[in-house]
Amino acid sequence: MQALTWHGREDIRLTEVPEPVIQEDGDVLVEVELAGICGSDLHVYHEREKGLDPGTVMGHEFVGRVVETGERVRTLRREDRVFSPFTTNCGSCWFCRRGLTCRCTQGQLFGWVAGGVGLQGSQAGRVRVPLADATLKQLPDDLHAEEGLLLGDVLSTGVYCAERAEVEADGIYVVLGCGPVGLMAVVGALERGARDLLAVDRLPARLDLAKKLGARPVHLTEDDPVAVVRQLSHGRGADAVMEAVGSPQAGRLALELVRPGGIISTAGVHTASRMPFSPVEAYDRNLTYRTGRCPARFYMERLLPLVRSRRYPLRDVISHRLPLSQGVEGYRLFAERRDGCTKVVLTP
Repeated sequence: MQALTWHGREDIRLTEVPEPVIQEDGDVLVEVELAGICGSDLHVYHEREKGLDPGTVMGHEFVGRVVETGERVRTLRREDRVFSPFTTNCGSCWFCRRGLTCRCTQGQLFGWVAGGVGLQGSQAGRVRVPLADATLKQLPDDLHAEEGLLLGDVLSTGVYCAERAEVEADGIYVVLGCGPVGLMAVVGALERGARDLLAVDRLPARLDLAKKLGARPVHLTEDDPVAVVRQLSHGRGADAVMEAVGSPQAGRLALELVRPGGIISTAGVHTASRMPFSPVEAYDRNLTYRTGRCPARFYMERLLPLVRSRRYPLRDVISHRLPLSQGVEGYRLFAERRDGCTKVVLTP
């Protein structure tokens, strides 16, 4: 089958790879209907994250149809249409029972194989899903495939970021970075009642989307985000900053934006070896800093009513829809932010 595979820095190729097979009794095979290119895929693309085996199938966002099941699979059948979080989970370990499905003791990240160990990704014709009963969820008939794709990663991650920012109606809040996760953090903050919500980015198309969703756009360089926040907050700073970039520069800006006693909730995948500020700076600001992978399987269950409400044009975050055969160009579009690119979905 065809798949997008990694071969080094900024070297994604469309190649022929063996079709996956059932390896464990709890596996299913899914024929992929839609696969997303995620911002965290770009960390691998640019080799900011290292250790991936060359030839690994990329991707961890997908919607598809079950085509084969292992002997112990109980809740899924062939032809079931399913969507998935970006990691597998067992549903029964200590972490899963507490909703931290991303830290399941048996969990694996789709699209990460290192030293021959790991799980192939979903930017392919088919994908193997271990622990399928607990990992996958059937896609309701009233949901579009693209909505299922967003539930499995960026919507869940954005809402998780907003919840950990403890957004309330009376506060002043900033979303830093209006890529797909940042835009979904806007949604999460609005759902928690935010009225004074600023969205910071340098790309006009992304700022336009943030405004459409309900945030006040602030240009990173043409405006002065720190001055804007200080004026709005009578000099205090933001009650919380939702950082959805994942760079040291974004971390420093978040520190400048947040008030003493405030929260930085970061959903951006960080690859730097050090924090963007010192323990002394955090102490002197009484800062709360929250980070970590979203338990997407837990959240995608909770967020079904939000998606069904159609209160927000969630699918507008998807700017490019391409066949898998154009996936290499899709990576370039996304990495270079060309043609107003905010998110690319692929159809195998």
